[in-house]
Order: sequence, then C-alpha cells, then structure tokens
Amino acid sequence: MNLVDTPVILVADAAGSARADASAIAAGIPSRALMQRAGAAAAAEIARRFASVLADGVVVATGEGNNGGDGWVVAAALHAAGVRVCVVECVKARTPDARSERSSAIDAGVPHTIDLDAMMHGRQRVVVDAVLGTGLRADAPIEGQAARGAGFVHVMQRRGASIVALDLPSGLDASSGIHVGAPRCALTLTFGTIKQGVLVDRERCGEIVLLDIGLGAHASASGGAILATADWFHASLPRIPADAHKGTRGRIAIVGGAPGMAGAVILAARAALRSGAGLVKCIVAPESLGAVQESEPAALAARWPTSNDEWSALAEWADVVLIGPGLGRDGSRARVEQLLAAGHGPVVLDADALNAFAGDARALAPLLADRQALLTPHPAEFARLAGVDVNDVLETRFTAPATLAREASAAVLLKGVPTTIAARNGDMMVVAEGTPVLATGGSGDLLGGIAATLLASTHDSARAGALAAFAHGRAAHAVSARAVRGYTLEDVLRALPDVWALAAPSPRPPILVELPSVGETA
Repeated sequence: MNLVDTPVILVADAAGSARADASAIAAGIPSRALMQRAGAAAAAEIARRFASVLADGVVVATGEGNNGGDGWVVAAALHAAGVRVCVVECVKARTPDARSERSSAIDAGVPHTIDLDAMMHGRQRVVVDAVLGTGLRADAPIEGQAARGAGFVHVMQRRGASIVALDLPSGLDASSGIHVGAPRCALTLTFGTIKQGVLVDRERCGEIVLLDIGLGAHASASGGAILATADWFHASLPRIPADAHKGTRGRIAIVGGAPGMAGAVILAARAALRSGAGLVKCIVAPESLGAVQESEPAALAARWPTSNDEWSALAEWADVVLIGPGLGRDGSRARVEQLLAAGHGPVVLDADALNAFAGDARALAPLLADRQALLTPHPAEFARLAGVDVNDVLETRFTAPATLAREASAAVLLKGVPTTIAARNGDMMVVAEGTPVLATGGSGDLLGGIAATLLASTHDSARAGALAAFAHGRAAHAVSARAVRGYTLEDVLRALPDVWALAAPSPRPPILVELPSVGETA
C-alpha cells in the first residue's frame, strides 16, 4: 500500500499490544515508566475534559493487574493537582508495578477504600474504570472481586456518573470487541496502540483518545494494521493541479442501473462528481436511461454495451470503471467478465458485480491480476463471495480482507465498524470514521463513486479505498454530529467538499488520535 511519510498509528489485538510493550521493555524502557506515562497522560486528559465537575470528586476503581496500576497513577496525579479523589480497591494489586504505584499513591496521601458498597452512595460525577485491561477474554467470565468491581462501575454509571475507561472498558475483549458486561463509557483513554476491540464496539467506548506513552518505533512490534488518520488523509490526498481540465481530472464509467435500480448509479455518479471527477458516464439498462439523464444532468449516459467492441470502446474511454451499483443478478457475471476482458484499466467492483462470483472468488484473480482493482463488499457480500458465514467475516474483519485480496488478486475494502482495507500484498489499513447515518440503502454506492474517482488520481487501489472510506465516514460525521435521524445521503454528499478541504490537525501531545463518540446520545 502506498503510504506517505506520516506518523503511523497501529491497531492491535491483545497479543499485539503486549508485544509492543515487551519490545519497549526489552529495549530498556522500564515497564513502570510506561505505566507512569500512561497514568499521568490520562490524568491530564481527565482534568481537562471534566474540569466543570471535578469539584464533585473522582472515584478510581482499580483491579489487580497493570490496568489497576494505571489507575493508581491517575489517582496520585489528580490528588497532587488538588482534585478530591478516592481509590476503590476492587481487587488488591498483584503485579509488581501495580503494587509499587499503589504504595506510592498511599504514601502521597491518596484516600482509598475496599468498601465498594459505601462508595456507591457517593456524589462523584466521574468514575475511572481501571478494573480489567487487555488480559480479559470474552469467553472467560468475570468472577469474584473483579466482578464486584465491574458491577460497582455499572452502578455508578446508572447513578449518572461519567465513566472513563483506561485502555478499554472492563469486560471488553481487546481483540474481538465482544463484551462481558462492559460499561458504557463517556471516554476511553487508550495507550500506545489502539485496540481492535474499542474500534468494534464504538458506542460502548464513547470518545476514544489514543495517548502516547513512549512506545515509539516499538509499537511496530504489535504487527497490527495502520489506522487512517486525518494527518494521513491530508498528506495522501492527490491535489488537483491549476491547469487541470475535465479530461485530466478523471473519466469515470459507472456500470449498473438495472430496471428499477437507476438510483444506485445516480448516487455513485453524484459522489464521483463531488469527489473531483472530470467526466462521469453512467452505463445502464435502456429502461433506466431516462431516470439517469433527468436526475444527473452533469453525467453522460448510455445503455449497456451489447457487443465486445462496445465494451472495448467503454474500457478505452474510461480511466476507471465502477461496476456493480444496481447491476442486478440477471446476466451480471457475463457483463462483468465482458468488461474485464475488454481491457486492463483500473476497476472497482461492488454489489452485484461481487454477488455474481458468489463462492468463486478465485475466478476473479485471472481477470484482475494485471490491473489496479478494488473490491468493496459489505459483510454479507463478502461472505457470499468468500463462501463463508457472515459471522465468520465479522469475527475476522481484521484479517479476512487480506486473505480475499490474495485469492482475488485485488485490494479489498470490507465495509463496517470499522472498515478494513487490505492491499494485494496483505498490508492492512483501518478506517474508524463514519456514523449510523451511513446505515441506509445507497451508502455503498456513494463509497463506490468516491473510490473510483480517487483510484483515477492515485493509481493505487488500496490507497484509494482507504481515502474513500475516510472521506465517506468523515462526511457522515460532519452532518450528523451527535444525532443520526433525519439525515440522508444527500446531506453526506453536500458535506464532501469540506472533507476535501480538510486541513492537517495541529498536534497536541501526548494525544496521537481522537475519535468522536458514535451513535445517538441518551
């Protein structure tokens, strides 16, 4: 995947996160120093974000492991800053670093208790969840004192307290995102690498902030995928030169629009035009021609080719062909094969162009191997194409696209929360943008139009897919903010120009990434 020189933010599973920490420790960074950096950075963010309610006090719920140690550091830092804080010791610290930080905090005068029941009647407005960390697995029940600690956090949440999770909410599996009674948090402060699980269960994690704890290059030991950030988007997006004209800004052909499904092509065309395409041609069933020409006068329109010569002419005209929006099931495989046989130009395959190869993904490889190609399935389309159950796709969303990319000889963009993109060589990117405003029919058609246009300018299918998913999701954020009802895809289209003008954010150390909460607020 063609990556530019921007800071790399890695998305890791539980094992990968542990490898990154171990690499830093092996290089000479004391494990306790990592804990102290994490806790100090988290305390500063809590003080900044909850300044208006700090007078009511803060409760820090700690567990036995290093996540609990992080909590003791947070408590000590807040106490030193004059915040009224109390540690609820749900489980006694057992790891060496956690015990050391517990002792230091107590020596510094941090109030603490083991009486969870008494603390449940407090008036504190902020509760820091440091009970369970990345060691939890969703297939293992929470038991004993740890269960009581997690229950305490839930009770405080129901009483109206804002929950701040350290690294991830207690009970959330860092790898899968499956939870065992995890609380619904206002804020998740995660350290060093973003955990896969927090990107899967976005609503439970609230706002997500990745804090730098000094892993540096050691984070690469996690072996995780790369997160698409605003920095990366700004640096990777090709600029349109001053001497551009309609012929140089990209000629995009969109093949689809079976009878009754002209809308899919119209949406894709509008997205392509809003993404910088110079010329867009909609190739649709004869019955759909009128609808396309009336709805999108800026686009050209023609009927489906009926001969190899016509397919060849289309392939020669287009810089990129998007095939699939509203293509229908009747005869769709033959149309896809005719198009791909007509030339070797870049293509984006979506929707029914993928369904046409259900259970036969390997048949795409000889058709796509000599070109830049991007497949953009949602989980159900991915499952049909790969011949697996959709639940298997969801459980392997961070690895399955790379497998399909190798089989089909194409970059693969798996839509979802989050969206994952694999290059042919297996390199992975993750896009954590988007809101439920995109959970509506036609959203994938917008993405296809954006991706095809960016493929025309980047000449890199995986990079184009990641850029498109980022722009698509960021536009949804721009229009929906905290609410999602009442918005349509037309609102998303109108927001795209602001996304293309997105400036690189100003750095605010130690914050590496900030992801807004997703979904409707209570």
